[in-house]
Amino acid sequence: MSEPVTQRLQLRSLGELHVQLAGFVRARLWLQVLIAMLMGVAAGIAMGPGTGWLTPGTAHIVTNWLALPGHIFLALIQMIVIPLVVASIVLGMAAGGGVEQLRRTGLRVVVFFVLTTVAAVLIGIAVALMIRPGDFVDSKLVASVTTSAPATGSEAPRAPGLGDLPARIVDLVPSNPLRAGLEQNMMQVVLFAALLGIALMTLTRDNAKPLLDLLRAVQAVTMVVVHWAMYLVPLAVFGLLAQITTRLGFDALIGVSVYVFTVLLGLAGVFAMYLVLFTLKRRQSPLVFLRAAREVLLLAFSTSSSAAVMPVSLRTAEDKLGVSPSVSQFVIPLGTTINMAGTALYQAVATLFLAQVFSVDVSLSGLVLIVVLAVGASIGSPGTPGIGIVILSMLLGTIGIPASGIALIIGVDRILDMCRTSVNVTGDLIACTVLDNWEKAAAGAMTQKRPDSTDTR
Repeated sequence: MSEPVTQRLQLRSLGELHVQLAGFVRARLWLQVLIAMLMGVAAGIAMGPGTGWLTPGTAHIVTNWLALPGHIFLALIQMIVIPLVVASIVLGMAAGGGVEQLRRTGLRVVVFFVLTTVAAVLIGIAVALMIRPGDFVDSKLVASVTTSAPATGSEAPRAPGLGDLPARIVDLVPSNPLRAGLEQNMMQVVLFAALLGIALMTLTRDNAKPLLDLLRAVQAVTMVVVHWAMYLVPLAVFGLLAQITTRLGFDALIGVSVYVFTVLLGLAGVFAMYLVLFTLKRRQSPLVFLRAAREVLLLAFSTSSSAAVMPVSLRTAEDKLGVSPSVSQFVIPLGTTINMAGTALYQAVATLFLAQVFSVDVSLSGLVLIVVLAVGASIGSPGTPGIGIVILSMLLGTIGIPASGIALIIGVDRILDMCRTSVNVTGDLIACTVLDNWEKAAAGAMTQKRPDSTDTR
């Protein structure tokens, strides 16, 4: 009886847990999700007001039950994202080569994530201004959808002024880490984890070992929960799409098809940017990356959660892309939290789309504000499904766009969430390869200098 318990308590690295999740790819979870999407839309059309098969009250009750697996899946992922991110960042920092390497790698990875996120937002703005998807939406559809839109909460906060910045900087410091976790304040959570990791690196091995062992156990437990949640993914997609299609109607989904195309075109541009970076830094064909990352990208598409696929991302980076564990185990967990280039692009396109729908003139200063807010809001957001809509609701009011317009795009958010999550995960992997190249080049340069400076015989 004691042997299985002992085996379960053996602490494994996060990368070794990828085998369980990889099984979902072999079982073609992505295909199950695509089928569930089609069935969900079909069920929503059948139960919607256009067919008259069900009364609105009955359809509301039925779709609430159909969406139950989806809400449970979202709750499970949100439940484990905080302990998973904290444990992964601390262990990744502890696996590095010391404070000096951490300082060098940390600065480079943050700069890389910020620059690629800014580039993604600029791509999104360019595509949205070129296509102008809001001009293709019927004004009658806008009126019918927005008048029945659910409440989105309090008004979005205004953009901070210069005098507000000191207080905002102080707010980044997690005076109460437990409250930061409860409020899903990911910037405070990341800062807490980083400070904890740095402090552990200054301790002796014996003093740091108990906490590191605890964090490894936390990783293992959270990934068990992720493994359980994966079984709900097809049912979650079916139920959520059926509920949204029933309430909004199929006409609303068709009316925003140009918007969907615009977002996908922008995401394709960001994906191409990442492949170009891979080719330039690794001197390899993009096909090499696509073959190596196929498994994790399909899983990210299926789950819409970069946090859930973190083990597979780690194994892909280390085994298939040849990234050093000291780099991957720091960059991947950090990227899961602060690298949201796909989400930032989505927010920029959605904001301009709704501005065009409601005839809100966005000036050059407004475009700059969109860039700043989209980048700032996406950095530090949880890597969980549906977070893009939450961030967007805070962004719209600042630009002067009615938040009720979210009702126009929420019906297609699930599809776009899958695609932008795949782009986010791609960015994490590309960041690993770029930073690993820098580290190896720096190490090679030091090795070449060392014989000349030390060989005095």
